[in-house]
Amino acid sequence: MTLVYILIAVVALVVIWVIAAYNKFIRLRTRAQEAWSDIDVQLKRRYDLIPNLIETVKGYVTHERETLEAVTNARTAAMGAQTVEEQAGAENMLSGALKSLFAVSENYPDLKANENFMELQRELTDTENKIQAARRFYNTNVRDLNIATESFPTNIVAGMFKFDKREFFELADDEQDAKDPVKVDF
Repeated sequence: MTLVYILIAVVALVVIWVIAAYNKFIRLRTRAQEAWSDIDVQLKRRYDLIPNLIETVKGYVTHERETLEAVTNARTAAMGAQTVEEQAGAENMLSGALKSLFAVSENYPDLKANENFMELQRELTDTENKIQAARRFYNTNVRDLNIATESFPTNIVAGMFKFDKREFFELADDEQDAKDPVKVDF
């Protein structure tokens, strides 16, 4: 009879552990989704600033059409990215295009003195900082989820309930320029 009670206790402990592990995965997945949402909000803010920036610059830089088109195309690609990997690549392209735009604007003193341009620069700098913080928050949550997904014995629960690893939101290692912050200080 004691053996039956021990067996029931062991089964009960295993069930309680599985429930706790499942709830942990739900919490980790939800945090990762929330963190991605934070990135998405900041990226949308960035995308909304870019057309205003381009319109401000257009009035001053009439023969820099290629640079303006590169920024517009990079913005469109970033907005259409579907996966975390595509998003990271598109954001790298957009950062590079914005760097080119700000480099071109160095040649136009009137543009650098324009109050609207200066305000857009400040907003873009603030947004870039927020994107960086949101990316760190997302990657921290993804790291925690991935560790739990791969660690024994929680990997058993992850496999049973189809909790998958997520991709980190990282800059490309082969693009050194992408690792440099967008220069918006004149």
